[in-house]
Amino acid sequence: MTRFSEHLQWYLEFVVSRKRNPVKPSTVLTWRVCADKWLIPSLGHLPCEEVNNKAVRSLVEKMAGAALAPQTISNYVAVVKLSLGAATDENGEPLYPRKWNHAFLDLPLIKTHKQPIFTPGTVSSIVSNANGQAKVLLAVLASTGLRIGEALGLGVEHVSPDARTLLVERSCWEGTMQTPKTPNAYRKVDLCTPIAVMLGEHLGDRKNGLVFQTRSGTPLLQCNLLRRKLYPLLEEINVAKCGFHAFRRFRATHLRKSRSPEPLIRYWLGHSGVSITDVYDKSSSDDGFRQAEAERVGAGFEF
Repeated sequence: MTRFSEHLQWYLEFVVSRKRNPVKPSTVLTWRVCADKWLIPSLGHLPCEEVNNKAVRSLVEKMAGAALAPQTISNYVAVVKLSLGAATDENGEPLYPRKWNHAFLDLPLIKTHKQPIFTPGTVSSIVSNANGQAKVLLAVLASTGLRIGEALGLGVEHVSPDARTLLVERSCWEGTMQTPKTPNAYRKVDLCTPIAVMLGEHLGDRKNGLVFQTRSGTPLLQCNLLRRKLYPLLEEINVAKCGFHAFRRFRATHLRKSRSPEPLIRYWLGHSGVSITDVYDKSSSDDGFRQAEAERVGAGFEF
């Protein structure tokens, strides 16, 4: 008999080391916090066979009583489902088959919420008020839609000689280099001339190292950038706190308003295609086409 607490610890180690679709360390860290605060105290003492709809419903009631957001509750319950579903016998058959009943679990409905996004004026103010390396980093994020981890993972070797194209092939999380979020995240992202000039001046004659780094050459930490750079800039211009993803939404919005081709937008943002036609379409492999479009649409903000 395996208790759920033991099984959950196994699962959190297994998902990082498995060869098929390993889970990113950042995601597992969130899951561990969830496990320590909610899953193990509520379900950890139970044998896995007894972690059923009734037991999980009790967990849902506790989280709802603590005023957790519907999306958070759904995410935490998903960890329970995934962990039990991963357990198989020597023949690959599920050890704990379940038919989850969301109505019985009384999972709260997830309402679409407004995601923070920067306006062109806000981005202009942020970049204009920033200085040094932070100014270049924020301008690159806003003009490319790169994820913050992708930007912090850039090496000088990932920047083309004219600084017009960035090669995304790794990401940085908590100072550790890892693979990009998805296979589609491996890509080339193009810059318009003003941003390319700014980036080129930032790099100078450097031939190696990280594009954005500490004075000692080590990776920058996202949490420090938020606390020491972005949040003070937002407070200075009287904008509510939000994360770096707001730059990514700004870029996606600008590209659509500029009527860039949808396949190219998905390519630049590192999103997957939606049809077999997207698989056939190889226009994003044309460097000249991409760079011309990047120049046409521009950065989308003044600085």
